[in-house]
Amino acid sequence: MKTSAVFAIAALLSTATAEDFQGSDHPLEYDHEPINYSTAKPADPVSALQAKIAAGEVTLAWDEKFGYLPALLDAFRIPRSSQMLVFSKTSLQRKAISPDNPRSIYFNDDVYLGYIPGAPVMEISSVDPQIGGTFYFLEQEKVRKPKFTRSADCLSCHGGQRSLGVPGHFVRSVPTEKDGELIGLEEIRDITQCSPLKDRWAGWYVTGRHGSQFHRGNLIGPEDLGKFKREPNFRGNLTDLAQFFDQDKYIARGSDIGALMILEHQVHMHNYIARLNIEARMMLAAYGHIRYMRSQVDAFLRYLLFTEEQPLAQPIEGSPDFAKAFTAGAIRDSKGRSLRDLDFKTRMFKHPCSFLIYSPAFDAMAPPIKEVLLKKLHEILTGKNQDAQFEKLPAADRTAILEILRETKKGLPDYWKG
Repeated sequence: MKTSAVFAIAALLSTATAEDFQGSDHPLEYDHEPINYSTAKPADPVSALQAKIAAGEVTLAWDEKFGYLPALLDAFRIPRSSQMLVFSKTSLQRKAISPDNPRSIYFNDDVYLGYIPGAPVMEISSVDPQIGGTFYFLEQEKVRKPKFTRSADCLSCHGGQRSLGVPGHFVRSVPTEKDGELIGLEEIRDITQCSPLKDRWAGWYVTGRHGSQFHRGNLIGPEDLGKFKREPNFRGNLTDLAQFFDQDKYIARGSDIGALMILEHQVHMHNYIARLNIEARMMLAAYGHIRYMRSQVDAFLRYLLFTEEQPLAQPIEGSPDFAKAFTAGAIRDSKGRSLRDLDFKTRMFKHPCSFLIYSPAFDAMAPPIKEVLLKKLHEILTGKNQDAQFEKLPAADRTAILEILRETKKGLPDYWKG
């Protein structure tokens, strides 16, 4: 059986958003040389786990209630507290999704799991450092050695305009009918850290406190949407979802607002890393240089440094369990600072530079493009670069990020040490 992985169906035409660059939604020919996406052997966390299963080094335990979900969460070290719930029918397993049977999504830095109670397969996707997003399904049947099957069908949505023209992920905000069917004409553009909260999470359940700020989560059907227009915080600030569905069908409680916000940053950041790496490799193969990628580099750094992040008018209070799990992997400097330190008062992070700068995908970028990125990033953080597009980054933040990276980021050029 074939299925779409983790986010979305039916791509809609879109245009580059403010933080992107002209042509960012133009798909690259990543299925040709030198990328060869479809025939390349992935080197992602899913294929690594499959190899361990085949060698008998790892056994996935079968759970009578949740199938392979608990074992996969443990194998990939994905926190249960990362649970987010989406009731819009945005998967090829759409018949199994409804407001009283939402799809749950769990994630860490490079793996996403999609689980629907009663569905025949689980949806898994991950990040490959060289080819971008990779998509799989796993049948929910008890066998001695479970096998992940790579899916090409997902690229119909996950390999084009919505993911910066490369295999990747995205988050949708699309209202629904009472049964979860999409009201496509009211969909908001793809959601990132730059989107206003009022545009986010249509078709999703959302738990957590956000004050008088409002969002489009927890609204089911035209009647709810109409009431929302009259009372913007209708069904906002929820901490429990018992009124909507049987929560015992899920491995955790809630659909955390903090996890949703970090997810929105993370998927677009990974798309950017894949886009620059793939495009640079294609340009190097064709021309032997990457001189035509200035706008891509600038847009990447704007997003990396949160220069166009939507500010918070009031604090966000999400799940403390998720916050604890997310910061547990922090790499800290001698002052105890980390790029994973959360703020959620006026912005997402205390130190506005993406934690994915430590990711295997960033480290595996083609050397010429990584050299350009690191040089310009250093110039921005030291104040040498005073370009207007980075002027929103305060001097104190630049200094803190510079100091943190100097101590914690391996492989930086020597000029970073001065």
